[in-house]
Amino acid sequence: MPKVRQLPALSDAQMEIMNVVWEQQECSVADIWKVLAERRGVSRNTAHTVVVRLKEKGWLSHRVANGGFLYKATVSREETQHRSVQKMIETVFDGSAEGLVLALLNGSTLSKDEAARIRQLIARAKGRNA
Repeated sequence: MPKVRQLPALSDAQMEIMNVVWEQQECSVADIWKVLAERRGVSRNTAHTVVVRLKEKGWLSHRVANGGFLYKATVSREETQHRSVQKMIETVFDGSAEGLVLALLNGSTLSKDEAARIRQLIARAKGRNA
């Protein structure tokens, strides 16, 4: 399984397809197209082209089933998210995780439940770093 760092960056359209694949775990181009078509107008050919490019870039693998291809991710959603956030911290916030958190907190209102979960995560992180 390749590491995210070894793979080319994803465009917004590619990330949208990867999210469908991660949700379904394994799916055909038709499955992906159906989900995308419900969200916005996209042709089956466009979905197919993006899936083929993701396969060529190493983000997807496939197997033959019932005369067609079923695709699955070669990298987990969690690893991809982690690497994307790390890259954003490095490039947008000059290496400051605090800057990212402040931007998130200043840009939205948190529910009480979200704030409680964030406090729990911070407490756990403090425990690991102590």
